Amino acid sequence: MTRVPADAGARLPEKVKPRKQRNVAGWAFLAPVVIYLIAFYAYPLYRNLDLSLRDYTVRSFVRGDAPFSGLDNYREVFADATFWPALLHTLAFTFASIAVQFAVGLALAVFFAQNFRLSATLRALFLVPWLLPLIVSASTWSWMLNSDSGIVNFLITSVGGDPVNWLTSPDWALTSVIIANIWIGIPFNLVVLYSGLQAIPAEVYEAAALDGATSWQRFWRITFPLLRPVSAITLLLGLVYTLKVFDIIWIMTKGGPADASMTFATWSYRLSFGNLLPEFGPGAAVGNLLIIMALIFGLLYIRIQRRQAQ
Repeated sequence: MTRVPADAGARLPEKVKPRKQRNVAGWAFLAPVVIYLIAFYAYPLYRNLDLSLRDYTVRSFVRGDAPFSGLDNYREVFADATFWPALLHTLAFTFASIAVQFAVGLALAVFFAQNFRLSATLRALFLVPWLLPLIVSASTWSWMLNSDSGIVNFLITSVGGDPVNWLTSPDWALTSVIIANIWIGIPFNLVVLYSGLQAIPAEVYEAAALDGATSWQRFWRITFPLLRPVSAITLLLGLVYTLKVFDIIWIMTKGGPADASMTFATWSYRLSFGNLLPEFGPGAAVGNLLIIMALIFGLLYIRIQRRQAQ
């Protein structure tokens, strides 16, 4: 018969105690992250959802006694004449910006991957648009595209062309803000894609060169497939960021003229803060629609990644 030491019961708490201490330490390290997520993500989302489900005025917003209105604000948004143009402008602004940013960023990343003498210096210069405050970039583009004194129209007229009303014409306003946003977003694509290129082994290219592969064949059959995971996350981050771009459009055109450059982000701001009588409920509803769009694209990305992993 096995004998049990007399002090076994006394030693048991000593073994359990370190495990409890580790759990407490783990929760202590996790607590700041949880508090941050609740304070800056969960609570604002809850408040925005609450705003969209109540009939808020300035008085009821201050007093906190707005009546519950259900989905009335969403119905009002869907019935508004601005909804469909704003949706189309949001999609056009997002996908045009992402497509050009990614294409130009990838071309520049491949170019700088050659590691020539001035490669590092030129890469640093290309980061300037990304490092500038957005208000500075948007103001600079507003000056450059000014109909009367902008440098772009000066160059056009100097070669015999007619000046273009970039910011005041409904035909050109959306194009103007897309151009500015593309210029700002190219450095991000360049940096991320260049980092992805550095992770591709040089031996793969050497083997392809020995097999007689051309530069285009090496890019299409080696670079592009191996860069696919990095490309996917670049496109997703660019998509989420571009969907919510507000400051560039608001500074350059304020969504005009005649709502020609109005997107969901600028529309939500104008409803909530751009009028003498703010419409907090509809503005919050438009903001929630923007969040849903970003969530849909994020879930689509996760699903594609799972299929590729199988």
